[in-house]
Amino acid sequence: MSLSSRADIDEGGFFVNFNQDCSSLAVGSKNGYSLFALNSVDENLDQIYSSYGEEICLVERLFTSSLVAVVSLSAPRKLKVCHFKKGTEICNYSYSNTILAVKLNRSRLVVCLDGSLYIHNIRDMKVVHTIRDTPPNKTGLCALASDSDHCYLAYPGSATVGEVQIFDAVNLHAKTMISAHDSPLAAIAFSQAGTEVATASEKGTVIRVFSVNDGSKLFEFRRGVKRCVSIASLAFSTCSKYLCCSSNTETVHIFKLERTSPDTNDDQGNRDHWMGYISRAVTSYLPLALPSQVTDVFTQGRAFASAVLPVAGLRHSCVIATIQKTLRLLVASQDGYLYVYQLPTEGGECQLLKKHDLRTVEPASTTRPESLPIGIPSVSPLGGVGSYAAAVKSGAASGGSSGGQPTSAHASAGGSTEADQQQ
Repeated sequence: MSLSSRADIDEGGFFVNFNQDCSSLAVGSKNGYSLFALNSVDENLDQIYSSYGEEICLVERLFTSSLVAVVSLSAPRKLKVCHFKKGTEICNYSYSNTILAVKLNRSRLVVCLDGSLYIHNIRDMKVVHTIRDTPPNKTGLCALASDSDHCYLAYPGSATVGEVQIFDAVNLHAKTMISAHDSPLAAIAFSQAGTEVATASEKGTVIRVFSVNDGSKLFEFRRGVKRCVSIASLAFSTCSKYLCCSSNTETVHIFKLERTSPDTNDDQGNRDHWMGYISRAVTSYLPLALPSQVTDVFTQGRAFASAVLPVAGLRHSCVIATIQKTLRLLVASQDGYLYVYQLPTEGGECQLLKKHDLRTVEPASTTRPESLPIGIPSVSPLGGVGSYAAAVKSGAASGGSSGGQPTSAHASAGGSTEADQQQ
């Protein structure tokens, strides 16, 4: 999630963000934030929680646990980690500059500032590493793999060209630098397993997918030929077979990741033989006959499917999730709507199944602990790091609320501090 949409919130818009496994949606606004379950979006949108009283500009939930990280417009340098089902603040950290993005997985919490990245151990929230003097990154562009076994962090390696720096967030060292585009980066996304990374540049015409292990290019797709297209969202499907892309146009593009399987049978091989031969021949001939720019247009893949949105010019966040054993394209818009599309098995145009209004959902019952404002934490003793770790472990493992007692802890992360301890 990124503060690049802050102006939209200032104008009355909404910050929308899907969690790591696309099981819930977070919506932030001038009035607070809400969490919604996505397990039955074909019929209805179930509200999990709502908090009122603060202008929330960043919010991210840790999978289906009770832990959320939030940043408010009134205190853009302060990160609060909260247990929303208890209505309590677990800890907060203050930084030297505005927080532009926050990323979570079960091992790490990453805070992105313009010029630095802080990596926290999510078990006790200690800063374990700080990446300083990164290239200017005013939109807070970065990505953290959701799989803790491939816990990689990606961020721009340059402000002038599209280089992607891959960083091992567990072993705390740089892994590889990928030269992805000629123009600066606009979007980065990891696959669910964390083994592939997708990129788009500020030109917005070409989408590429690379192997995280060695930086080799695996796929290349052409989104379109229009200039000045702003890519707002890139996301692999939860099954890792598709990649979706939204921009400031009215079209969401879906690309199919055709991976070669060693188990392909001989009949299929024979059927594909001549087409493969022709394709290889054309690909080999084109560089000799045509300029490289024209060759790229012929060899790049095209969209497998697309969805048309009712309004252009807005920021949209898109994901492809498996809901009730069926693939759905979900598009959340900054103007407060969630669109649910059916993904066609043979490709083509996606059918709109449902439109949910995120603006008119009633607040959760004020008699439940879940509805307590996060700005009013319950009083509990400091230093209970073990209970926080138990909350993370229990919530991440079970997908429900934890049994540990939340604690209030405070720390500072700024200046020349390399690793901060909880007080």
